[in-house]
Amino acid sequence: QLVESGGGLVQAGDSLRISCVASGRTGTRYAMGWFRQAPGKEREFVAGISWDGGRTYYGEAVKGRFTISRDGAENTVYLQMNSLKPEDTAVYHCAVKAFSPPELWTISAIDYWGQGTQVTVSS
Repeated sequence: QLVESGGGLVQAGDSLRISCVASGRTGTRYAMGWFRQAPGKEREFVAGISWDGGRTYYGEAVKGRFTISRDGAENTVYLQMNSLKPEDTAVYHCAVKAFSPPELWTISAIDYWGQGTQVTVSS
């Protein structure tokens, strides 16, 4: 089970941190990440982090502004979002994968999804 928190309404240029706690099969080595979906658009990859936190991956739209991290002991992944833009407005979904190559972050590679947390950036 994946539970996200921390979404909200912010202004352009602001920062926000969202988090996701994984429960259940915590003994499995799994990568965690974030996707987002805006109204009328396809779900897109935002950021991913390997099971040990040693490797991170980012979508082109957020490189240099967002940072993903994880706390292995707490089975929690964080997404620090800086310099937010109105086009960052979306529902952000936590994602977990255990069996695909670490650098592969496609929708079909994801094993578990969270329900999502809304992030709205006003101009």
